[in-house]
Amino acid sequence: MSAYDDLMAFQRETEALSQVAGRLGWDQETVMPRGAAEQRGEEMGVLEGILHARRIDPRIGDWLAAAEPTDPVAEANLRHIRRSFERTARVPARLASALARTTSVAQGKWAAARAADDFAAFAPVLAEIVALKREEAAALANGGAPYDALLDDYEPGATADTLSAMFGALRPRLIALRDACLGADRQPTRLDGTFPPDAQLMLSEKLAAAFGYDFNRGRIDRAVHPFSSGSGMDVRITTRTDPTDPFNCLYSTIHEVGHATYEQNIDDAYLFTPLGQGVSMGVHESQSRLYENQLGRSRAFTGWLHGQMTDTFGDPGMDPDAFFGTVNRLHKGYIRTEADEVQYNLHVLLRFDLERQLIGGTLDPADLDEAWNDRFKADFGYRPSRASEGCLQDVHWSVGLFGYFPTYSLGNVYAGCLYAALRRDLPDLDAALAAGDPRPATDWLRDRVQVHGGLYRPRDLIERATGEAPSEAPLLEYLEAKFGAIYGL
Repeated sequence: MSAYDDLMAFQRETEALSQVAGRLGWDQETVMPRGAAEQRGEEMGVLEGILHARRIDPRIGDWLAAAEPTDPVAEANLRHIRRSFERTARVPARLASALARTTSVAQGKWAAARAADDFAAFAPVLAEIVALKREEAAALANGGAPYDALLDDYEPGATADTLSAMFGALRPRLIALRDACLGADRQPTRLDGTFPPDAQLMLSEKLAAAFGYDFNRGRIDRAVHPFSSGSGMDVRITTRTDPTDPFNCLYSTIHEVGHATYEQNIDDAYLFTPLGQGVSMGVHESQSRLYENQLGRSRAFTGWLHGQMTDTFGDPGMDPDAFFGTVNRLHKGYIRTEADEVQYNLHVLLRFDLERQLIGGTLDPADLDEAWNDRFKADFGYRPSRASEGCLQDVHWSVGLFGYFPTYSLGNVYAGCLYAALRRDLPDLDAALAAGDPRPATDWLRDRVQVHGGLYRPRDLIERATGEAPSEAPLLEYLEAKFGAIYGL
């Protein structure tokens, strides 16, 4: 066997162990007994220690030095393995295990603190996590910018400076559009009523299938915070229900299906290799947001959904045109995952700025609750009244995901670029969407983006799919046109 073959055989085992660790995480957030948190933390810490040791095994360096890529797939595999090897080698095994153990336990503490609206109960473990992430960032940065080192885990090649420039271009036009919509004479109505959770779940399964989710290789469960987990032949998603808000369940499901079908549609030849998963969280988010918003909240698709809602829950009390406005209605609120398309990115930019301050040491974790509320008041004009509406609403920081939040907005930017290209290539898309069939669009995304897995670098993948370099302009143009029509601007 060649050095490359030896390396890939070793990598296959590491990838399989990583999938097992991911399955433990899914179990923890869905069906694990609450009292098992401490034991699960120990299990996750031990498994992470084993994975860390494999990722810095000296033989990897020898194999990398001797391996000769013979095709683009081998070249991409070597690029990913080299990057992981060099980054992981900078993080002491002690630190990797401590992070896995602490964040596993912190998930339960976050959930309890969120339920009790008690930030003070979560603050001590948050301080532990931030201290560990600062140490990790310093080790990974190797003299560079610590926050960029964390961001690179989720969006290779991105920097805080480049994202700040992109987000700076988004912010003023989003605020102007929000203010114009909320001040318009034409205002869509709310959806009122009670919607049985079991019926919501039945309809959400129908939507998942319509958007291409393969239930032979996946399942839907309930969780506090919807998420997708796994890759290849076992990709699971979760959703949540609210008896007064069926859109929360339905669109959370469509969103997670976007993530899940990306993983399910990657070329099977890449299974248990570095190419066998989405190339970055920004690209991943582009799929989920495009499924959820540009497709799922389009006038054509909501016309079909109006009929499904009527069949499932009874007459919603409005015609399909009004229903389209209701689905996309701008509204005041505190929760990122429930925010409308126009205001969503403002929620993300708030988190982006606060987590940079936490990692940079200019914000003490004990002061996060107050800092969050002050910033929210500045951006949205009102303050959260409890911690579950503020800094405890998201699970991400409790599991150590610093550098993750900006990929949500980057994913929206990528989605805007992809949607513009998709519309150009599929002029008859609305007819299919009106029949409840998003397959022309999802097939286009499968062939242009999803099948490639980690073969290309993130920005290169978007440029190959669209023919243009990524820019925030298509997203802004889409939002201004869509909401201008809804609100009569």
